[in-house]
Amino acid sequence: MSVMSIMKQALSKKNHNNKKKLFLSLFASFLLVVTIVSVVAGVTSHRRNAGDNANSNSSPSSHAIIKSACSSTLYPELCFSTITSAPSTITNKLSTHKDVILLSLNITTGIVQRNYFTIEKLLNQKGLTNRVKVALHDCLETIDESLYELKKAKDELKEYHSSKKSVSRQQAEDIKTLISSAITNQETCLDGFSHDEACKLTRKKLEKGQVHVEHLCSNALAMCKNLTDTDMANDEKKKMLVGSNNRKLNEWPEWISAADRRLLQSSTVTPNVVVAADGSGNFKTVSAAVAAAPENSAKRYVIRIKAGVYRENVDVSKKKTNIMFLGDGRSNTIITASRNVVDGSTTFNSATVAVVGERFLAKDITFQNTAGPSKHQAVALRVGADLSAFYLCDFLAYQDTLYVHSNRQFFINCLIAGTVDFIFGNSAVVFQNCDIHARRPNSGQKNMVTAQGRSDPNQNTGIVIQKSRIGATKELEPVKSSFPTYLGRPWKEYSRTVVMQSTISDVIQPAGWFEWDGNFALNTLFYGEYQNTGPGASTSGRVKWKGFKVITSATEAQSFTPRDFIAGAGWLASTTFPFSLGL
Repeated sequence: MSVMSIMKQALSKKNHNNKKKLFLSLFASFLLVVTIVSVVAGVTSHRRNAGDNANSNSSPSSHAIIKSACSSTLYPELCFSTITSAPSTITNKLSTHKDVILLSLNITTGIVQRNYFTIEKLLNQKGLTNRVKVALHDCLETIDESLYELKKAKDELKEYHSSKKSVSRQQAEDIKTLISSAITNQETCLDGFSHDEACKLTRKKLEKGQVHVEHLCSNALAMCKNLTDTDMANDEKKKMLVGSNNRKLNEWPEWISAADRRLLQSSTVTPNVVVAADGSGNFKTVSAAVAAAPENSAKRYVIRIKAGVYRENVDVSKKKTNIMFLGDGRSNTIITASRNVVDGSTTFNSATVAVVGERFLAKDITFQNTAGPSKHQAVALRVGADLSAFYLCDFLAYQDTLYVHSNRQFFINCLIAGTVDFIFGNSAVVFQNCDIHARRPNSGQKNMVTAQGRSDPNQNTGIVIQKSRIGATKELEPVKSSFPTYLGRPWKEYSRTVVMQSTISDVIQPAGWFEWDGNFALNTLFYGEYQNTGPGASTSGRVKWKGFKVITSATEAQSFTPRDFIAGAGWLASTTFPFSLGL
């Protein structure tokens, strides 16, 4: 079916919502590129050289630029054939690596949109199980996110290096974060179809398209990383020569107005609305308060949640930006629900609270999922909100308690408790001065503190636990010898987790880390430990995997601090929460 016929079919459907209109609007802007691109079938070999036999009328100079840009990618043949599929009227205008990346992002966006229509068509089929329907809706949400991220990445890239000013490290990190998240979203879609045979049959229908997009995004990320890393290195050399200073550590982000800076620096926060279950506030439910909040706000919108137990599932969508949840103390303000995989949900959809709108903050609240250890995956909080932070919050569940899904996140003075993979996902996240406690699981289960999901070596993602305390809950402590507990296991091939400057109790096994499935990822993961203390911190008995490392260099450890790992110097001050940027 042609792209135009797919659009006509979609437009003829009744009951279009605003999200569909957004999809079609985004799609139209890329239509010219998409209609001339031949979708490359299959998956190319890992790290093969770019092909010289691709059909192209490109000029020799543009041909050389394309080949040079693609040489840094994991899938160079796919990169080269995709770019050169465009008409010579487009490819002949390519003169820089930046031009090649922009065209790559254009093409990728069109193919992501095409995948959306495929999933929508599947949803219209009869006889789907409830879980398959939920998983397909998860895919629509992650594709929506991918379209937003790719468009924003393209816009950021257009501005990148567009003047003679010093190269912006923050901007470079923003671009890499956006494309890293787009890669994660493709995998999240497929991960939802892994629970039963009906799911697996549906997965087969989607896998080719999702993996194709994932590889295209991977290529764009590799090219961006090559471009920005080179620029950063050159810029640092210039700064050393002229003696220029780095950006001040607590400088406010440009999007914070002078009035907001004064507000955020004040010791008290004035709420915009109040949620109270007893009816004494503006709303009785958190969901109602979120629904009433302004969309795409550049100003902080504070929702005060008075003491009480709120039994609901809350969704803070990507349009609900700059929202803050302010509780009456984590032991008093509790948002709780019990969705879980055993009862028909997907892991992604099971979250009691799901947050996607960027610059989200939460303070003095408990996020809880009460499904219990026998219900398998049951998430208390899922976070895909960029530049989000949590202070004095508790996250309580069992398997998969905290889903740090994507983008950049920061947790300070929080408690996270769970059993299997209870901190998992593929964001760039730092946990600082947190209490991380394993709970008593079901008989025969092992506890895994983390299951990090980096699937591409160029993604700027990972889990960092710094200056925190890893131990056992009171219910586990007396029987901890019966339930082996580990710092983590590799969910995806390039899983990355670092534990540093933390106190580790003897609940952690001497080996420290555990396999996911045989030898999977043991050579490609990165697990590091630096200056930890406590009876479980000894590294003498740790695993001997190629990917495990005892970090001894302060310079290397510094790369995992909030300043470097989540670009914290550019945004953490605006949260008003305490933080430490360095070691």
